[in-house]
Amino acid sequence: MDRREASSDDEEDTRHLIHQTPKSPRSSTFQIDSPRRPPPRNVKRYIFAITLPLIIIFIYFTADFKSLFRTNLSSSSASPTLMRHSELQALSLLQHQQSRLLQLSNRSSLQDLRSALIDQISLNKKIQQLLLSSSNLTDPPLPPACTKIDHKLSQRRTIEWKPKQDKYLFAICTSGQMSNHLICLEKHMFFAAVLNRVLVIPSAKVDYEFNRVLDIDHINRCLGREVAVTFEDFAERKKNRMHIDTVFCYFSLPQPCYVDDEHVKKLKALGVTMNELKTVWTEDVKKPTDRTIHDVTDNFSSNDDVIAIGDVFFADVEKDWVMQPGGPIAHKCQTLIEPSRVILLTAQRFIQTFLGERFVALHFRRHGFLKFCNAKNPSCFFPIPQAAECISRLVERANVPVIYLSTDAAESETGLLQSLVTLYGKTVPLVTRPARNSAEKWDALLYRKKLDGDPQVEAMLDKTISALSSVFIGAPGSTFTEDILRLRRGWGTASICDEYLCEGEVPNFIAGDE
Repeated sequence: MDRREASSDDEEDTRHLIHQTPKSPRSSTFQIDSPRRPPPRNVKRYIFAITLPLIIIFIYFTADFKSLFRTNLSSSSASPTLMRHSELQALSLLQHQQSRLLQLSNRSSLQDLRSALIDQISLNKKIQQLLLSSSNLTDPPLPPACTKIDHKLSQRRTIEWKPKQDKYLFAICTSGQMSNHLICLEKHMFFAAVLNRVLVIPSAKVDYEFNRVLDIDHINRCLGREVAVTFEDFAERKKNRMHIDTVFCYFSLPQPCYVDDEHVKKLKALGVTMNELKTVWTEDVKKPTDRTIHDVTDNFSSNDDVIAIGDVFFADVEKDWVMQPGGPIAHKCQTLIEPSRVILLTAQRFIQTFLGERFVALHFRRHGFLKFCNAKNPSCFFPIPQAAECISRLVERANVPVIYLSTDAAESETGLLQSLVTLYGKTVPLVTRPARNSAEKWDALLYRKKLDGDPQVEAMLDKTISALSSVFIGAPGSTFTEDILRLRRGWGTASICDEYLCEGEVPNFIAGDE
């Protein structure tokens, strides 16, 4: 955000007034025409323009507005936030009055009338300063309008994860990007707990490098026992004889286990062999069936040492239980799958450097989202001016000074969005992570650990910053957003103001189909 040199109030007023008023030879020099008697109607208008602000000023200084507000608040149970909003509206009206008085002064032809109007403008300015001083210095701090949600994690429904020795569930995740794979891993953890097996985290040679964004040992520490191992640890234990005894395919359509031949080839290249894929039921990824824990135990239980069930990203097993805050498994932490300590500390340092305690996080997905959203009914792709209105309303409700922007949008879109998101007439800065600068130390940990420049690390950092925000605005239909909401529920940062962008609205313009 550009910084400007400080200037006097008069200079600021002049700059704004010249911008708002059409230029004329008289407006800059205040030269007066030959006196002419204005029509009586104009005289009445000028007198009214002078006396009205005097009446307002008299009422303001003689009436105890604060006591009036407090009386109304106590009788109508209005919140302090509403009182703050009313005062800011009054300030806005005074600013509008100042503009109108200035317009009258520019059209006037009487020197004394012009002088009187200028005095009223000056006095109006003092009233605005008094209102701001009163609001900022004498009122007690207002409670946040967007309070945190208590999910009562201690009361959640849980299952114990106590795996049998040398019994493994080999995780396979193929759907979509990193966020999809994290959700797939979380569901695999539930299957492993139900089937009493140790979960094998996929190798980076066939999947993402989870060890760069997650702390696998964190999962084991949270349960106080070994429940998950890396692929490398699994290979060491099996002495390079890595064989999946049985592959129970959760999904049968569009192909068994939702695994293509290319993925199978990659596994074989790692030395992993498997028997023929076995379909346990008819299940389509496009129309998943609601399943229960009994369906899992009845169809996937086995005495084999190593089993696999294929990709389960789309699986709907005990959905409410699995997706509850804190997850379905009994543990002593807030969440099992969460960013590594290095990423968490980096996120905290970024917030301390650029954002502060109170900020809104916005996941503004645009790339590839137009076609995706327009295939839905209703569409979830909003024109930027409409999106800006929704964001501005939530920023006003949360009363926060800054927005953290996580986006894949082009600069042309983010630039327009930045110009349109305002709070009480002032632009609200949209902050993104800057390019690395050796003078800044907030990202030094990533650099030392050689994690800087990794797209998956940067994506997890975005998630972490967003998960720590006061209020979060998500992209509907995005698993990136859903993973942030999962972290917010588990970490206790979820707010009653959290919502999807323009939630409850439809785009005011939707393009046609191809």
